[in-house]
Amino acid sequence: MRRRNRVRVLVTAAILALMLLISSFWLPQGGYEGCGSEWHPCLTFYQHQPELNGDAALWEESGLNPAFRECPGQLFQSSVLMRHLKACLNEDGDVLMEPYLQSWDQLIHFMESLGTMVGFFSHKVKEKVTLIRQLSTKQSAGEDHGKPIPEAHGHKHGVYRSVRSMVEAELQQGLVGFTFRTESGCRTLLRLHRSLLWVKLVLQGLTEDPDQNGVYKTPGEIGREAYSVALAPHHSWFLQRAAELVFVALPDRKYFLQLVCVNSQSEAVPALRIIIRALTRVHQRTQEILERHGLLLLP
Repeated sequence: MRRRNRVRVLVTAAILALMLLISSFWLPQGGYEGCGSEWHPCLTFYQHQPELNGDAALWEESGLNPAFRECPGQLFQSSVLMRHLKACLNEDGDVLMEPYLQSWDQLIHFMESLGTMVGFFSHKVKEKVTLIRQLSTKQSAGEDHGKPIPEAHGHKHGVYRSVRSMVEAELQQGLVGFTFRTESGCRTLLRLHRSLLWVKLVLQGLTEDPDQNGVYKTPGEIGREAYSVALAPHHSWFLQRAAELVFVALPDRKYFLQLVCVNSQSEAVPALRIIIRALTRVHQRTQEILERHGLLLLP
């Protein structure tokens, strides 16, 4: 009986800690500066950037790789993710909003597949995706004098059609708070942008070689290192400690490989690198637009 009560206490504590972690996405957040602390080391896997040349070959390669065929029995599909990431990249260096959000729909499926603990985190990401869609629908309805507008219209044809157009419109309309929090598309996008870096670094960590003893890092270790770069600098000390519960709960490496529909590490590496390169393209473009307008430090 005592053991059962102890387990219940631990589970309750884990859930409460995770909820605190989730709430941190609405806390004031800073930039990426500095490294060398316990939660923000100078990580080599972050400093290395995948080769970005040859986009056409990248998409063609994904179509030939068996990992990008339909994977039965799961919501997350690598091929669908790649299709949306490709559609994000506008010819003028912009990022189109609708395929960007659709990419997140797939990434949410990916995170939800990792278990209940990560599922709580993905729920908060889903709220941010929904908020941008609601903002675009509201803006379009205002332009059309209150007539019913299909949800997709605003982020296909209105000012929310791309990252650049959204940023410029919200800045012009005074919707972005630089000293206080606002539910603007810019602030919401910034949170998604940071989370996208975390996902990318996790996948990148899964492609790393084993150590000299032939031992691979566990997904928990990879997730912790990625968090230290992408999200920990924006979280309080207490929330950083609470994040540990998420990493402990991550499934093993084999489960991650199954999500990209491969059976071995050797099959996974080329498939994951294709996804990483595509995520990097989208992340870098978004980073450049946000940085150009001074939006990387929104509270």
